[in-house]
Amino acid sequence: MATTIGHHVAVADTSRRALRLLSLLATRRRWSLPELADRLGVSERTARRDIETLRLLDYPIRTVHGPTGGYELGAGHTLPPLLFDDEQAIAVAVALQTAPSTVFGLGQDAARALDTLEQVMPARLRAAMESLRLTRLQNYWEFPGPPIAPDALKTVGRAVRHQHLLVIEALRADGTRPDPREADFIPPRRIEPHHLVVWAGRWYLVAYDLADSTWRVHRVDRLHLQTPTGTPFTPRDLPGGDVAHFVMTSHDRGDTPAEWQCVGTARLRLAAETVARWAPGGSVVEYLDPQHCRLTLGAWSWAGVAGILATFDAELTEVEPPELTMACHRLVRRWQAIGNS
Repeated sequence: MATTIGHHVAVADTSRRALRLLSLLATRRRWSLPELADRLGVSERTARRDIETLRLLDYPIRTVHGPTGGYELGAGHTLPPLLFDDEQAIAVAVALQTAPSTVFGLGQDAARALDTLEQVMPARLRAAMESLRLTRLQNYWEFPGPPIAPDALKTVGRAVRHQHLLVIEALRADGTRPDPREADFIPPRRIEPHHLVVWAGRWYLVAYDLADSTWRVHRVDRLHLQTPTGTPFTPRDLPGGDVAHFVMTSHDRGDTPAEWQCVGTARLRLAAETVARWAPGGSVVEYLDPQHCRLTLGAWSWAGVAGILATFDAELTEVEPPELTMACHRLVRRWQAIGNS
């Protein structure tokens, strides 16, 4: 009896390892034998035996020889659906419950997706996912942009992936589309979409503008997309080569001030690209010259606005409105009092 139980335990352990191994190989990266053995917590001999077990089940696991060789899952094979290990199941549960609502209907869709996954999960994984029912609260300093229509996001994503030109029109901050007879109307522009980026709860498109040969960062929710052109373009090298740095240091991203009880502005003796990188979400940076910019931002109090301005450790002028100026003076007196105490 004991022998039979031991046999079943050994088979179960082997099956779990095989699923874990298949999950690792499904990442499409190449794994060395020592890496796989370490991830599985077994000897290299056992890892090699598990690889052979999967091959007997017709999984095309390729052996790649050479200094950078190892094992990888061959192309053209479809994995069984919902092949999750414990860590992946938990990651999916958390991700679906904490996904920001930057796309119309994403919250409801994420909840439905979680329910669907739980229904088809093995009992053990379903229990792990159900134990992680979360309540997501928004922080006061989160400033997500207005949700984007899924079709618009698909259009932009498809154009980036297939390297097809886009024709765009700029929308107002409230999402309305200017009439050609109105002063703020900007004619449609042809752009090369290169990167789709999410930062501070907003979707940005990094693109090359063909009209004036300039790289720009666009808020996707501020774009009216015309019918996809299907016209291919040859990718260009982004200046500096760092997408994250380019987006964070671009002062003109189409942002507008977030709604706060107190909103103020000041001229800073600091480069716009520096301020743009470190300013809180929901603020706007205006380029004035290479050494100066204007920052518009808000907070729950005037002292809060003044305190954020102080973090830039730069000379401030043209501080508005008067309530913000008064708050700055009050903070100065308080800070001076610290030295005298």
